[in-house]
Amino acid sequence: MPLVTSKLMLEQARQGRYAVGAFNANNLEMVQAIIEAAEEEQAPVIVQLSEGAIRYGGLEYLAAIVRTGAELASVPVVLHFDHGASFESNMRCLRAGFTSLMFDGSAKPFEENVATTALIARAAHACGIPVEAELGQVLQSRDNVSSTQVASAMTDPTLAGEFVRRSGCDSLAIAVGSVHAMLEREAELDIDRVKACAAATSVPLVLHGSSGVKHASVQAAIECGIAKVNVGTYLADGFTEVMRSETASHPNEPDPRKVLAPAREEVKRRVREKIRLFGSSGKAISAQSSRQFPAAASGPQQAFKPIE
Repeated sequence: MPLVTSKLMLEQARQGRYAVGAFNANNLEMVQAIIEAAEEEQAPVIVQLSEGAIRYGGLEYLAAIVRTGAELASVPVVLHFDHGASFESNMRCLRAGFTSLMFDGSAKPFEENVATTALIARAAHACGIPVEAELGQVLQSRDNVSSTQVASAMTDPTLAGEFVRRSGCDSLAIAVGSVHAMLEREAELDIDRVKACAAATSVPLVLHGSSGVKHASVQAAIECGIAKVNVGTYLADGFTEVMRSETASHPNEPDPRKVLAPAREEVKRRVREKIRLFGSSGKAISAQSSRQFPAAASGPQQAFKPIE
């Protein structure tokens, strides 16, 4: 089916107390693994391309790969821009046919974050495309951040409602204890803060940096309003781990497919694991049968509008 947008997909997840997996991809094999896993689990899925992935693989190349995968799939697939750093980069992705955008102004002053998010939202909504924003800041593990730093960067629930109202964003990424690029699963989320943010806002909430969060904590956050969970490091780590192992086991193998195929299978296994954890297995079937994933929609900001 054609690429769809994420607006109703995430609203339905929030109401159903499950989350849609949003998986970062850097190449053909990872895109294939993500969509194949979603097909096997009959789950809606979001394929994310970051600024770094786009620099590596090229905007048009990677967008075309995801678009092709979606057209061949029987489950809803969203093409999302992850951690967009500017108005300009978001507009490039909008023109390239992305069906979900994100502006990450979390490191900027509150007023600047609101203003830039609102500018992007107005442009995207005119095309029927939803926008994710971030309030609070999910820090990077490579910066050797302390627990005190993580706590001080968390989202202030008292500002969350104002931010959503003034920015017009369709979903909000909140900082509640996770850290980007963690290789060990040891973080615990501030569930009370998740609840407070959910109570203060009217949009689905997003969890970034989930690779380093304990499974029980992720599930507790989903119960409290998290409707989209990003997974990046866990997939990239599995992909490269298998590539290293296969190369070491077959040092004289000249065919890169012999290394890439097992790595793709490992990503697929990890995506299926996360889809089940998030509770979205089987949700594509029930949603489509009840016509909540329409083949067409009219007007701005409507969900699952095909991109021709």
